[in-house]
Amino acid sequence: MSDKIKFEIEFVIQASPQLLYQYISTPSGLSEWYADNVNSRSEMFTFIWDGSEENAKMLKRKSDEFVKFSWEENEDDSFFEMRIIVDEITKDVSLFITDFADEDEVDEAKMLWENQVSDLKQVLGSK
Repeated sequence: MSDKIKFEIEFVIQASPQLLYQYISTPSGLSEWYADNVNSRSEMFTFIWDGSEENAKMLKRKSDEFVKFSWEENEDDSFFEMRIIVDEITKDVSLFITDFADEDEVDEAKMLWENQVSDLKQVLGSK
């Protein structure tokens, strides 16, 4: 198995960190933009897309700051993290995504995030 490439992508989102955190850390919030449906039992989250399910474990979280998940099927140390960054001067809020993909799938993975975050912005009423 080839090593996955780590990539980072940032999106400016016009929403409070508290509201944004609800959408990245709760099953109901995630099911509004990230997956068709999301269920959780303790740290285990089940993401459902078009009838197929994938499980991820929430590795870490800090209220209003970040969540970090690892897909159950991964046999490496890869993870995906959604971090909320607030610019100290402008107070602009950004969602900073860290994820991993196979070398030939990085562009595709970035496009997927762009589409999903576009949905998130729509739900939040952000531009």
